[in-house]
Amino acid sequence: MPKNILLPLFAFFLLGLMPALEPAGAADAKKYQRTIEAYAIPDVVLVNQNGTKVRLREALKSDKPVVVDFIFGTCTTICPILSVGYANLQQKLGANSPNVHLVSISIDPENDTPKVMRDYLKRYRAKPGWDFLTGSRADIDKVMYAFNAYIPNKMSHYPLTLIRSPRDGKWIRIFGLLSSSEFMNECQKAGIQ
Repeated sequence: MPKNILLPLFAFFLLGLMPALEPAGAADAKKYQRTIEAYAIPDVVLVNQNGTKVRLREALKSDKPVVVDFIFGTCTTICPILSVGYANLQQKLGANSPNVHLVSISIDPENDTPKVMRDYLKRYRAKPGWDFLTGSRADIDKVMYAFNAYIPNKMSHYPLTLIRSPRDGKWIRIFGLLSSSEFMNECQKAGIQ
């Protein structure tokens, strides 16, 4: 088995075991915090995994539901778990997966080149509709501040997922790790089917 697939498989395995490893009675307690937020998206131009320029404000205010997370290409802790969640969502949505825009924003723009991001997405068998974006440090910082997600050091990275429904433009802010079923449930609440 290729080495580049082992880490995502291990993360997928861990996600599957998480409910079994919880103490009795803990299954009802949420392991994450959920709030509803409104954000002012900065008008910055980022670059996707194909080297194409993307105006972030336009990409995130589309008529499709949007899911955003903050990751980096060499991460071995939280990012693989978040990315397995995206891959599972695309798989569960099947033919409807292009109707949801998944966006991963690099918190390591100094190292996350389009090639690094493209290779990262290949590891997770990303389908069309999942973009990995990077840009200048100044622009990435503006984006993180706008989402109240500033991470001064990639090694102190924390799990954050943002889901925007086009119905009302509000964002569901999820702080913490979710199981696949919790993630799917939150997406369904936002109108993602």
